[in-house]
Amino acid sequence: MRQSQTTDEIKVEAIPAFTDNYIWKIIARDDKHVVLVDPGDAKVCIKSLEENQQQLSAILITHHHTDHTGGVEALVAYAASKQWPVNVYGPKGESTPCNTFSVDESDRVTIEELAMTFKVIDLPGHTLGHVAYLSENKLFSGDTLFSAGCGRIFEGTPEQMYHSLQKLAQLPEETLVYCTHEYTLANLDFALTVDTENKQLMQYQQQVEKLRMADQISLPTSIKQELAINPFLRCFDKTIRSTVAAHFNLSLTDEIAVFTAIRQWKDQF
Repeated sequence: MRQSQTTDEIKVEAIPAFTDNYIWKIIARDDKHVVLVDPGDAKVCIKSLEENQQQLSAILITHHHTDHTGGVEALVAYAASKQWPVNVYGPKGESTPCNTFSVDESDRVTIEELAMTFKVIDLPGHTLGHVAYLSENKLFSGDTLFSAGCGRIFEGTPEQMYHSLQKLAQLPEETLVYCTHEYTLANLDFALTVDTENKQLMQYQQQVEKLRMADQISLPTSIKQELAINPFLRCFDKTIRSTVAAHFNLSLTDEIAVFTAIRQWKDQF
């Protein structure tokens, strides 16, 4: 199952991996050069490259977890066997394989073969060094922002994750969000538990159910969509605050406290 999104002639294709991962393949206008984002599985990537007679130009890594980095070494070796120059970009402060350039929010990543420049965004929370890559209206968010959800907090703090998500919430609404797992339906089940009166959320669940029944992916989402339906971006909402406070039988004083409680609830859901 693969699905392509075309924006300004740049195609973005999802390569499914493992149980629910997506490795994003960004394809140049010439349809020959590609960038891979978070390639945890080299085999599916090489198969895609060979089937489409495409050349790997660069690899972007959002964080160090193996399901996002496990294919890097084999892909770099494969590229070397083809005499393809490939740079690997990974977050500063995290150990990722075959890293050519370590990047953080002060950096820009330019891929000449695709005529694209990516802004790096620091997003601590899921891991301490987690980054995202933004080019025009395309955001590759790794495991920070999911459709109707957000990543688990393994290394950072709830406050860090809250601020990382708020940073993404400030992006233009038309920004397309390419996250790396097919978690949308499960996230929607939880979202409807805490945001019980949200009609847009109910409608979105129906849309996603139809997509998944047709073996279509639910991504990319958009910042506009997530601002309307994602409880982790809606900690200000009265219904959500009331539902979460009742669930934990406590008084929630600010949005960070609401976010922390929602994340704790989702971890146990």
